[in-house]
Amino acid sequence: MVDAVVIGSGPNGLVAANVLADSGWSVEVLEEQGEPGGAVRSDRGVDPAYVNDLFSSFYPLAAVSPVLAALDLEREGLRWSHAPRVLAHPLADGRCAVLDRDRAVTAEGLDGFAPGDGRGWLELCAVWERLGDDLVKALFSPFPPVLAGAGLLARVRAAGGLRLARSLLLPVRRLGEEEFRGEGGRLLLAGNALHADLAPEAAGSGGFGWLMSMLGQFHGFPVPVGGSGALTEALVRRLRARGGTVRCGQRVTEVVVRRGRAVGVRTASGDAFPVRRAVLADVSAPALYGELVPAGHLPPRLLDDLRRFHWDFATFKVDWALDGPVPWNSPAAATAGTVHLAEGVDELSRWASQLARGLVPDRPFLLLGQMTTADATRSPHGTESAWAYTHVPHRVKADADGGGLTGTWDAGEQERMADRVEEQVERYAPGFRDRVRARRILAPPTLREADRNLHHGAINGGTASLHQQLVFRPVPGTGRPETPVKGLYLASASAHPGGGVHGAPGANAARAALRSTRATATVLSAAQRLTARRGRGGET
Repeated sequence: MVDAVVIGSGPNGLVAANVLADSGWSVEVLEEQGEPGGAVRSDRGVDPAYVNDLFSSFYPLAAVSPVLAALDLEREGLRWSHAPRVLAHPLADGRCAVLDRDRAVTAEGLDGFAPGDGRGWLELCAVWERLGDDLVKALFSPFPPVLAGAGLLARVRAAGGLRLARSLLLPVRRLGEEEFRGEGGRLLLAGNALHADLAPEAAGSGGFGWLMSMLGQFHGFPVPVGGSGALTEALVRRLRARGGTVRCGQRVTEVVVRRGRAVGVRTASGDAFPVRRAVLADVSAPALYGELVPAGHLPPRLLDDLRRFHWDFATFKVDWALDGPVPWNSPAAATAGTVHLAEGVDELSRWASQLARGLVPDRPFLLLGQMTTADATRSPHGTESAWAYTHVPHRVKADADGGGLTGTWDAGEQERMADRVEEQVERYAPGFRDRVRARRILAPPTLREADRNLHHGAINGGTASLHQQLVFRPVPGTGRPETPVKGLYLASASAHPGGGVHGAPGANAARAALRSTRATATVLSAAQRLTARRGRGGET
């Protein structure tokens, strides 16, 4: 019997296991898939000479995460790499908004869209310099972030108080209009906001777009050398060196609960894994409460709230092995690791509106990764390992393009949607399709099959909208990893602070388990001392 079982070997599960192992706990991680990593995996499945990341690729949140920094994964062989430029957003006329790690270069480029916009960008950078460290501490602290929050509040007051708070709560369209006269700065903010499922008109999307933009400006969008799987390998090596175990091919089907406490788990093969102290679940909230924990052990109100759980967008992704670099109409885009493709903020709004109405977009907004540009080890010299993803509705009502896509995502629909993705790239890189040596399609069902947490390819463990953040994540009145079942903790992106590869949900869950055990030990020790004193009193 081990002290703890962790369900799922995504980054949050592996972080949780490492934190527990550092405190001397014996830990077993059970993973359904044949290899660890969850949505942090890479392979050579597109072409043997190319490394492609199956899911996530760029890790700005990892770059600032105090959780990952504390694990010192570089000692386990993890190395990071950066593209020459962080991000580019080309337009059809050849102009291109560029985010460079040198803020002066970014500002100079934005001045080319409208004189004075460079100064506006530098002012946003100055706000980050005043708030950034405290904001990161608060973001990655368990909820409520009492100490970190107090420091952040003081910084916010000094940096503009209510006026600054108003700006960060603005829709990103409005924030861009207030801060910039030209399209360049507006595109950088809005495109970065759409790394989450936040439409340009959504409240709070301005703050998220600013956050992602500043992470890119000050820390870049780094990638693990050799593929995203290198990050997983470092976490697994570290855990095993501390006595932890990772078992793959083990699908957990039930959290065993007795007298209100989690005492172990069962797998699909019928194996039982009892625990002495805790079960930590790196699974989505609906999977934990709707499948793994029997309903009789849960409050009816929680089950009712889960009916309202709001997933983020479904995802459609294409991986490529390219014979040469992407032939961008804007040379600046060739040096960026991440490229956003949409013809202005209005087209981003049009795309988001189509998704909201259940339409498969006709001109999909693409996030495109040039992985060899970011890490030369990913493919042979002169070639490019690349991918692009877009979002589609969970429930398709119609095809905005009239192409007959219905959301069944059978082989024919997958090919037609992949062609649509490539056509969008062609608008900004004529001749792109001629360079495709091989491609792989990851439609919503494919993503779900490869990682059960990716519900229809939802990559953030639930929406990033304000109504499902902080005390509302995953349901109203929670915000913490503890669950109604003693000894059971939610350790996935469905918990605060949400999606992204930073490890905070896993670390928060592990620390909650450690605190609970220490508190129980303290109570037992006090009871034992009291009993001993009474015994001595009886003897005299």
